[in-house]
Amino acid sequence: MVEKVSVWKANLNSGLIMGLIGVVYSLVIYFLDLTFNSIQGFVLLAILIFLLFYLIKSYRDNYLHGYITYGQSLGAGVVIFLYYSIIMAIFTYILYKFIDTGLTAKVLAFTEERLVNRGRMPQQAIDAAMTIKKKIMIPEIMAPGSILNNMFSGTIISLIVSIFTRKEGNPLMDAPSN
Repeated sequence: MVEKVSVWKANLNSGLIMGLIGVVYSLVIYFLDLTFNSIQGFVLLAILIFLLFYLIKSYRDNYLHGYITYGQSLGAGVVIFLYYSIIMAIFTYILYKFIDTGLTAKVLAFTEERLVNRGRMPQQAIDAAMTIKKKIMIPEIMAPGSILNNMFSGTIISLIVSIFTRKEGNPLMDAPSN
């Protein structure tokens, strides 16, 4: 009889690994003062895609005897990203609340500068946008918002990565032997 392992338990370590890598990457970006560099977001995206592929493939090979359906792969990816999202939300809260309380002001100044440089918005619209941005740029709102944002992007990434990690066989011919 094959022992069935919960997808939550099997992917806990994978989620923790991805979360730890996300925190380390964010700290490196923060200490190198590249927080407002738009390229770093694409680099993180590439890292997350590669890492998710490897982690789902590892789940497939170690827990599912080398076979995984598209749905199982998608589920594993979403679970991994849920753990990752929670870790990143905690890190975001700590960063903005305790480590660098002035980072919020830097983000607001950067946002306002970008809106002004576009030149398409009247000053009233910029002021209204900045008023709203100031209300949501508090750690207590940013942390849950980062969970939603990471889960949305994680689901999209998981949908794509699952295309490449799924491996279905004939269940009658490829049954694991004990």
